[in-house]
Amino acid sequence: MKRVPAPNEIQPDSFAFTPENLEKAKQHIAKYPPRRQASAVMPLLDLAQRQHENWLPRAAMDAVAEMLEMPRIRVYEVATFYTMYNLAPVGEHFVQVCTTTPCWLRGSDDVVSACKSKTGVELGETTADRKFTVIEVECLGACANAPMMQINDAYYEDLTAESTAAVLDALAKGEKPKAGPQSGRRGSEPAGGPTTLQDYIGDG
Repeated sequence: MKRVPAPNEIQPDSFAFTPENLEKAKQHIAKYPPRRQASAVMPLLDLAQRQHENWLPRAAMDAVAEMLEMPRIRVYEVATFYTMYNLAPVGEHFVQVCTTTPCWLRGSDDVVSACKSKTGVELGETTADRKFTVIEVECLGACANAPMMQINDAYYEDLTAESTAAVLDALAKGEKPKAGPQSGRRGSEPAGGPTTLQDYIGDG
């Protein structure tokens, strides 16, 4: 469920990269040969989004198109296709709950319910204080640690309703909860801990 602009959401008249981000943009562009620099469109859109409160106004997309000498419509096509780009304002904590089959089988419905209960909003909505936006997304690539959610750049995995609520409570208090598995396991090791090679001693 991608956030799209509502009629009352005002688009800024202009956009310009900060000096620091302009330098980063030039570094991305320099990775590609002449006449192939349009390939930098995705990192430049990401850079613009991070600069503009985690969403992409049309003016930012137009600025990227101008930098890369691309037709604006081609930049719009990229921005509207990938869910990683937000075309309308989102909350400070952008909560993306995976509900694809592996997460659903492991209890993503409970994660969604906890998010709704804690934030007081439905999927696709933003809290009145603009602290949280909650959406439903397709696979985020952490199936071995299902169910999971992504909040801004952090993955929270092995979730239950209780651990989901704890993460959201911590964020609401201004704290930074530890990302990764919330069950205590390391990475994607077996849920009960290592089961093989426990006594292995290497030759070297």
